[in-house]
Amino acid sequence: MESKERFIYILDYWVPFPSTEYGGLVTLIAENDQEAFDILAAEEQLDYENAHIDKLMPNIINATKLKLAEEYKSGIIDVFVT
Repeated sequence: MESKERFIYILDYWVPFPSTEYGGLVTLIAENDQEAFDILAAEEQLDYENAHIDKLMPNIINATKLKLAEEYKSGIIDVFVT
């Protein structure tokens, strides 16, 4: 079985005014930007409504990404939102 390269993503989370104005930091593990998008879009706690889903990929692209030396399962590690 071939292991897949994964990265830890540290990204800003923000939903703009007027629907709300809150933000935070999300840390997750994913193979690539598309997998990170899929994981975050499916997370109910983050409440990315269709109106704001277009702001998600730019945050993922601009996230701090660190290559993991060991194999880990993809998914959200931590969510801090205010």
